[in-house]
Amino acid sequence: MSDIRKETLEKIRNGDFTCSKELTLSMFSGKWKVVILWHLGVEGPHRFSELQRLFPKITHKMLTSQLKELIEDGIVHREVYPEVPPRVEYSMTELGMTLLPIVEMMYDWGEKRMAQLKLTIHPKASDSEAEEANEKG
Repeated sequence: MSDIRKETLEKIRNGDFTCSKELTLSMFSGKWKVVILWHLGVEGPHRFSELQRLFPKITHKMLTSQLKELIEDGIVHREVYPEVPPRVEYSMTELGMTLLPIVEMMYDWGEKRMAQLKLTIHPKASDSEAEEANEKG
């Protein structure tokens, strides 16, 4: 079981997870993990600097930390290419790709909910916007 963070493995050993959903959520814990996974899963491999540009509000330290945890959990792979200067790319592992349907469902739910909430904030939205939000759910 080397493809999991030590603290998560310890929680499993100690029976600290009351259900398997907690383990799943621990893979996503962190403000940026879900969006990192979405970009890597949908768009493919990215370099560190590309990920930083996608999330202008993330600090270097936070992005490094989130990627490190995803790597330790076996969800993201870090590839270092022997070039000058060295090139490093992050990509989804096979295990990570199994999380992509969950991430995409979260994205879809968020899109639908955002449309509904915008109608609440702007009640005079056009009929087509209202219809679209109702169709989404």
